Amino acid sequence: MFGFLPSIGPWEIIAVLAVVLIIFGPGKLPDVGKSLGKTIKEFRNATKEPIEEVEDIVKEAAKKTEK
Repeated sequence: MFGFLPSIGPWEIIAVLAVVLIIFGPGKLPDVGKSLGKTIKEFRNATKEPIEEVEDIVKEAAKKTEK
C-alpha cells in the first residue's frame, strides 16, 4: 500500500487510527487531519523547488549553448 512501509497491512492502519482517535478524540481529529495535510503539502512544495531550480538552470544552459 505504502512504498515506505511495505509490511504494514490494513489491520495495522486501523489500529493506528483507533489509537489516534482515542488520544485526540473526535472533536480534535479534524484539526489534526488538517494540520497533517498542510504539513504534507508544504513538504511536497519544498521538495519540488530544488528540482524546478535545477530544471531552470539546465534550460538556461541549453539556450546558451544553442546560440
